[in-house]
Amino acid sequence: MEVPSAQSQQVFAPGILRDQVAIITGGGSGIGLATATEMARLGARVAICGRTEAKLTAALPNIETAGADFGTDRAMAMPCDIREPAQVETFVKAVCERWGGVDILVNNAGGQFPSPAQLISPNGFLAVVKNNLVGTFHLCREVANQSMIPRKRGRIINVIAQIYRGFPGMSHTGAARAGVENLTMSLAVEWSQFGILVNAIAPGIIKSSGTERYPAQLLQRGVSQTPLKRIGSCEEVAASIIFLASPAAQFISGATLRVDGAQALWGDTWEIVS
Repeated sequence: MEVPSAQSQQVFAPGILRDQVAIITGGGSGIGLATATEMARLGARVAICGRTEAKLTAALPNIETAGADFGTDRAMAMPCDIREPAQVETFVKAVCERWGGVDILVNNAGGQFPSPAQLISPNGFLAVVKNNLVGTFHLCREVANQSMIPRKRGRIINVIAQIYRGFPGMSHTGAARAGVENLTMSLAVEWSQFGILVNAIAPGIIKSSGTERYPAQLLQRGVSQTPLKRIGSCEEVAASIIFLASPAAQFISGATLRVDGAQALWGDTWEIVS
């Protein structure tokens, strides 16, 4: 099966996110950039962050152009290491001071490397957990305290991974992403009193700047274990994120939407690539 075109995923009504403020971590490339661009096209003001300033600078004009129909001051970018609470606090404060608050948080930033578990160093394991789990908590906490709890509204969408048969070959990120899914459910209950909806997206094998760094054998195996027998696109994931941020999902919270071509339900035993 062929991957759908990016244009085919532009299914939401123009203006559906008009003047809502969205923070998207890891917004300089891949799923984050696709989400940021589409949210801007739908009327949102979009703030992206990441660790690489050059990548953010290159991405910003695309987001600004996408939101040009809604006026000026539609996008901002700021370097931020989500593992560092002080940097997260500063970034969220800058967004709130510029645009008055945050309506949507997409925790997309993350990172990992393929490796058999016995070859992952203690520091390597900790680094991946801090990036994927601890950093996500920092953003959730800061956005909730600075904006969503006082305003009693908000949407949080956490991007995890297809972890439902374990994550052999990347046990560090499997553990971290499973932690984020549980955090998603816990916050959905705790923060329901503040009108905050918290959900997760679990992508399968997606063609992005991140997966391009993985060994071809690993990607081919992932596609072979996907019943739809194809790789997914960043735009398909972005459309699912936007659905959870949209008015159509006002009674959905604590859920994880798998965007994986049914990979979680099928597949042979993994042979670890060393």
